[in-house]
Amino acid sequence: MLINILIGSAVFGYAGYALWKSVAKQKKGKCAACAIQKNCTSNKC
Repeated sequence: MLINILIGSAVFGYAGYALWKSVAKQKKGKCAACAIQKNCTSNKC
């Protein structure tokens, strides 16, 4: 029973963390959240 609660908490905790990080990246905008921002040659930002 305790193991199930711990596993469930870990799954929901990670899902919440991933959702929070996704929302935080979206708030920064397209180019600010880009993984290759430092090497980007695009002028569309």
